[in-house]
Amino acid sequence: MLTVKSSVFEANKLIPKKYSCDGDEINPPLSIGGVPKEAKSLALIVDDPDAPSGTFDHWVVWNIPASTSSVGENTVPGSEGLNGARQPGYMGPCPPSGTHRYYFKVYALDIALKLGATTKKKDLESAMQGHILAKGELVGLYHR
Repeated sequence: MLTVKSSVFEANKLIPKKYSCDGDEINPPLSIGGVPKEAKSLALIVDDPDAPSGTFDHWVVWNIPASTSSVGENTVPGSEGLNGARQPGYMGPCPPSGTHRYYFKVYALDIALKLGATTKKKDLESAMQGHILAKGELVGLYHR
């Protein structure tokens, strides 16, 4: 089973302000374990299902090398698509009010993907169909 952890927050606990729109808005460090040896690449999706207008996408990344065991703070581990604001890259937690859940989902894939810079989450999810070998996730919380 694929595992996703962070050295800066525990599962179902608060994500530090530094990684949000109230701080430096950089991605938190992640560690990834249990990647199947037959994996050719990894993909990462970070989203917030509690957003008022429906799930908001915070980060869409693919073609992360399958050998990756960690994603460093403020790094780009692979090819980035567009977040929910239609911008490339990571967008930190920024709920209008209350506590929201942020899902850091990592997928091990049996292929490398040929996708462009305007790729959105739904495009990545379509491209991954039938190619997911394993999935892991880490849920963090953010409160405003």
